[in-house]
Amino acid sequence: MILGLTLLYVGAVLFVNGIWLLGRISDKEISVINILVGTLSFLTALYLIFHDPGNLSSISAGAFTILFAFTYLWVGANQLLKVDGSGLGWFCLFVSITAAIVGINSISSLSADFSLWNTFNWFAWSLLWFCFFALLALSKNIQKSVAFYSIFCAVFTGWIPGIMILQKMITF
Repeated sequence: MILGLTLLYVGAVLFVNGIWLLGRISDKEISVINILVGTLSFLTALYLIFHDPGNLSSISAGAFTILFAFTYLWVGANQLLKVDGSGLGWFCLFVSITAAIVGINSISSLSADFSLWNTFNWFAWSLLWFCFFALLALSKNIQKSVAFYSIFCAVFTGWIPGIMILQKMITF
């Protein structure tokens, strides 16, 4: 259920960030959801890491969750501080490479169940965070494309799976 909770709010933050990238939400206003979801994800990650310190799968999930939690917190801080986000962009490159490695590693456990979706997620997130790197660190003119891809990822890697897990439509 923790995964469902986290994914639901990741879907929300990616969706709203996509709308923000389209210029429909102000910088200061977008900081609210990023800080909320970043904090929720960070607390969830800490729980995963410290609740059962002998559970390597839980520690791994917590460690990877912190990568994304920190991104959302950093976006929120950037908007409040009115900075350009280039440092965040370089961090996004690190997250993108890490997510690609996790995605590649997850291929070995592919089956027709939830693991297929999980592998898709890691590659989708790797590409999205690479787009954030290109947008923020390299100043590429791809904001509109990144906005639409953020919304796509929000719906298909966060919102829908989050709801399905919370409603017990998916079990694993």
